[in-house]
Amino acid sequence: MSENIIVLMIGISTFLGALGLWALLWGLKSGQFDDQEKFLDGARFDGEDELQDALMMESKKQEALKRKREREKNYMPGD
Repeated sequence: MSENIIVLMIGISTFLGALGLWALLWGLKSGQFDDQEKFLDGARFDGEDELQDALMMESKKQEALKRKREREKNYMPGD
């Protein structure tokens, strides 16, 4: 192999390694690997009654967001 090919391979592998490191750090900073809530909810809502309560709470949250968006959509400031 010639020196040019070896230098090119080292350069490309260094670039790809840096790109992978950047992606890992971005994922850590943006919370891509934070699953604490998922595990805590799994332990908290492991029975059928608890799952029904969780579903009811989620639907109430969705309805509240829908009402809030509707109020914001129809908002008209005074003169």
